[in-house]
Amino acid sequence: MTVEHVDFVALQDYITKIAPEAGRITSMAPLGGGTSNPTYLLNTEHLELVLRHPPIGHGITAAHDVSREHRAMSALQGSDVPVPRTYGYMDDTVILGAPFYVMGRVRGMILADKPPFEGIPAGYAATPAERRAISLALVDSLVKLHAVDYEAVGLGQFGRPAGYVERQVKLWTGQWEQWKTRDYPAMDEVLRRLARALPETPEFTIVHGDYRLGNTILDADDPGNMLAILDWEMATLGHPIADVGYLMAYWGQADDDEVRKRSMDLAWVSHGEGFLPRAEMLEAYAERTGRDVSLADYFEILGRVKLAIFGERGYARNLQAAQSGEGVADPNRMEGWKRCNDQVEVCLAIADASENPKLRGE
Repeated sequence: MTVEHVDFVALQDYITKIAPEAGRITSMAPLGGGTSNPTYLLNTEHLELVLRHPPIGHGITAAHDVSREHRAMSALQGSDVPVPRTYGYMDDTVILGAPFYVMGRVRGMILADKPPFEGIPAGYAATPAERRAISLALVDSLVKLHAVDYEAVGLGQFGRPAGYVERQVKLWTGQWEQWKTRDYPAMDEVLRRLARALPETPEFTIVHGDYRLGNTILDADDPGNMLAILDWEMATLGHPIADVGYLMAYWGQADDDEVRKRSMDLAWVSHGEGFLPRAEMLEAYAERTGRDVSLADYFEILGRVKLAIFGERGYARNLQAAQSGEGVADPNRMEGWKRCNDQVEVCLAIADASENPKLRGE
């Protein structure tokens, strides 16, 4: 979609309906971030709004389900969980060719943990104390999310929590079979171990599904104050430690080995003095919730399997485009199989060091 294809008369009518205080739309332009769903800054006379929609013509898969994203954030309005204000969801595709939702803009600092990224801005979170505060803000906001009574906020039918982990393993095993470009016994072994070591789920919580530093907005003046959690399209009901393990996959530390550093494009963001190491992040979550975090390694592996398959899928799509003559090879995607291999190598290292014999392959 380009801005020129938007029916601005209809969009203005809709904005007037959901946010009458906004006034007239003055401009609309792409907003950075939101790689899975195009995101636009909608300036009006009195408000800064953000509009998000799935790619035009794209099937509404989980990664592009803006209705789910809107529903999750709307349910969390007024809770302790920091989320942007939501204004409305439009399922009619007439206005811009796809469903979309509108939320308020939250101004602050996003410390991206994957490209494009140029580094932490000079002078921001410059002290060890401020970096420690960021680490704890990530933990504390996750604690708040997992403490929400999902029935009370209207999310009782938000997902199918029973069998959550088993479905995840089956889903990503199927995705690997669909997209793999070669026989790769190491990935087969990782998937086999995940299936054998399926954990019980003693309780269910709202699960963000993509919880990491790059999906949060921090206060520009107070790094330890998280203003908003973004990108809720993968949210569901499931095992709370799934979010913890996924966060660990993106959280680097200075003493990581080279493969682990290479496997996550910008996990070095958290290498600076003051950022808590993963073990202390896990300890902080455990202390605040009373939950057993011993499954964090399982869910980090599961999260990395997803990322490995994303790499393989990008490579496979590039091969298909090149073979059909319908596309030009993307150099970044052509490296996807290497990123897949790095993730799998890290997965096996984590599994081999696990206290769970099934995860060790025994």
